[in-house]
Amino acid sequence: MMDVIVVGGGPTGLMLAAELRLHDVNVVVLEKRDEPSTESRGQGLHARSVEMMDQRGMLDRFLAVSEKFQVGGLFGGIMKPWPESLDTAHPYGLATPQPVTERLLDERARELGTEIRRGREVVGLSQDEDGVTVELADGTGLRARYVVGCDGGRSAVRKLIGVGFPGEPATVETLLGDMEVTADAATIAAAVAEVNKTQLRFGVTPGENGVCRVVVPADGVAENRAAPTLDEFRQQLRAFAGTDFGVHSPRWLSRFGDATRQAERYRVGRVFLAGDAAHIHPPTGGQGLNLGIQDAFNLGWKLAAAVDGRAPEGLLDTYQAERHPAGARVVENTRAQMMMLGTDAGATALRELFSRLMDFEEVNRYVTGMIAAVDVRYDLGEGHELLGLRMRDVQVKEGRLYELMRGGRGLLLDRTGRLSVEGWADRVDHVVDAAEELDVPAVLLRPDGHVAWVGEDQRELLGRLTQWFGAAEG
Repeated sequence: MMDVIVVGGGPTGLMLAAELRLHDVNVVVLEKRDEPSTESRGQGLHARSVEMMDQRGMLDRFLAVSEKFQVGGLFGGIMKPWPESLDTAHPYGLATPQPVTERLLDERARELGTEIRRGREVVGLSQDEDGVTVELADGTGLRARYVVGCDGGRSAVRKLIGVGFPGEPATVETLLGDMEVTADAATIAAAVAEVNKTQLRFGVTPGENGVCRVVVPADGVAENRAAPTLDEFRQQLRAFAGTDFGVHSPRWLSRFGDATRQAERYRVGRVFLAGDAAHIHPPTGGQGLNLGIQDAFNLGWKLAAAVDGRAPEGLLDTYQAERHPAGARVVENTRAQMMMLGTDAGATALRELFSRLMDFEEVNRYVTGMIAAVDVRYDLGEGHELLGLRMRDVQVKEGRLYELMRGGRGLLLDRTGRLSVEGWADRVDHVVDAAEELDVPAVLLRPDGHVAWVGEDQRELLGRLTQWFGAAEG
């Protein structure tokens, strides 16, 4: 019997597999597609995801194939300068096409020993006290101790375990695709600028090798959600811009709506949901791919502890407790953004008011921190203001904090030199360091970088170590 089956080989599933393999978990990824997708819905990584890649030693790979961007307040089509006081050592995003992100995460997962099986569609699932049995479309079956559904908005896993997916249906749709154009750059830029005066869901953005990213409102909401045709793009481009720019040779064509839904539960017994299987929302703010990666980063070390038999009671339930509110916040802010992207007078007035508010540094910082997810704070009870927040990268005598977290272990950063993690040294590293940027006696970090304890009392520390990392050895 395997330890974990991950259903879905997109960014969420691949990130989760890599996190599990850091702890030697036997994991297999089942992907329905025979080949990697060429669609590039997700256009990059926000600051918190950049931090995660740094924490796991993958950032250099992304920097080598990505462009940095600093668009402060990427909210509702409103662009403002990047806030100066955002709490991160990585105050930028990375423009990385989704196929590139998937390729890099696939390479990482395989390097760590992940088995990835393509052309494997899950059609059945049952679980008992000891494990989960997965039935595949080819009639074969697999069994594992745990299963995680990372198989998208139409998740088979979510349906098979009977989890509701309440929310709001789509009221508008947008066509999205990559294709070549014959119109010159000046003509395109002028037309887009004119259309954007009244319609922000419109764009023709030049890319590599003469291919443009085309975005245009659809003519209503399609009942079957089938992929649009090139003729539909031509029709809608002419309707809004008076020209179709000579679009031809499409690489891929798709549509997305403004539907927002969230799974009622992220866990049923030994089965979990992550990424779009747990939440869907419009792509406004570019948060979807990032939210899924962050789900995986939260779940991976917890699930590994359960497989190892060291997970303290209730640890797996903290995945739902922490990530469901994070997903709900994204669903909420994308709904608000879609309202601001409307074309009626009310939407225009709302967008203009919000734009003026974002000229205040505090508002800009709040909105940017929300979109970039660097302000996510898990409810870990009362305590120090750092409790539940992720720790930003700081300089330590051995280099940088994030360099110390590459193995996915817990970390006690101790300025007192009086504390100990004896009994947990196989799971938690102890670094004695008087880091000037750290103005507290000591912090205990979980493997995902969130602060689990702040203080200097050894007895309090022992309680937190037990709470998050299980019983001590011996």
